[in-house]
Amino acid sequence: MQDRFGRTVTYLRLSVTDRCDLRCIYCMAEEMTFVPRRDLLSLEELDRVCGVFIRLGVRKIRLTGGEPLVRGGIMTLVHALARHVAEGTLEEVTLTTNGTRLARHAGELAAAGVRRVNVSLDSLNPDRFRTMTRHGDLAQVLEGISAAAQAGLAVRINTVALAGINEDELAELVLWSGARGHDICFIEAMPMGDTGQDRTAHYLPLSLVRNRLARRFTLNTSAHRTGGPARYVHCVETGQRIGFITPMTHNFCESCNRVRLSCTGTLFLCLGQEETADLRAPLRRSESDELLTAAITEALWRKPRGHDFVIDRNRPTLARHMSVTGG
Repeated sequence: MQDRFGRTVTYLRLSVTDRCDLRCIYCMAEEMTFVPRRDLLSLEELDRVCGVFIRLGVRKIRLTGGEPLVRGGIMTLVHALARHVAEGTLEEVTLTTNGTRLARHAGELAAAGVRRVNVSLDSLNPDRFRTMTRHGDLAQVLEGISAAAQAGLAVRINTVALAGINEDELAELVLWSGARGHDICFIEAMPMGDTGQDRTAHYLPLSLVRNRLARRFTLNTSAHRTGGPARYVHCVETGQRIGFITPMTHNFCESCNRVRLSCTGTLFLCLGQEETADLRAPLRRSESDELLTAAITEALWRKPRGHDFVIDRNRPTLARHMSVTGG
């Protein structure tokens, strides 16, 4: 699958639900209106759509939300997708999670063939964590991370860097994750959806974060890639990789290899644009996959060249919350 700019799409991010059991201040509003459950694609429909994407050339599928592990029966979909990995038509199925339910699912995820998970962790201070997530329990997330490691899953910690909120403990998060053998990735907050927060006050460019970390650690450029937008350095002192995802300071669009599918069947061709395609209608119109295949192929040709996020005190760049497409 190639778009009109010559980029090859091999990566599908599948949001299986827009619901989440946390309300992180950079992602969601405290009071959210979620998609009615009757409008969700069934797990069987999601599996069928993924099968078409795989036949068209997708080699990596990441399950996201909201929080993917709150979706009822989610492990049924994980097992269904894992069969493609076993057959060699898909390289991997991965998961991004807030960790709250990871302890109960880690063993089955590993048994199904999942090898890597990304876990959101923005603070090691229980009170600060509760404030940032608007009620989350840090101990629950740390238990999930530990369970994932014990199950043999490679864990990458994802941390959204926010000025005046958690910027004073980013080095501590490097040390904590490195001591446990986990890579860590810092992410710039994106202006998506009304979260009730002043984005200008908390925007923190990762160029500044990297410079600060370089004063404490020896950071060597790494060629490591996971298929996503992160660019990595190797930290000599901890032995881990530290990633930086910079949608604001460098939009990485020239190498974009991904599209995003929502839980209702809307295909988002760019995280930072509103260019979409409806896959639910062709999916349900015919038992054959011909209409669905044609809809995906046509949509891909409309994939935008890139996004242009702007931090604005008064309004987000996009009204769509991050939880709709999973980041």
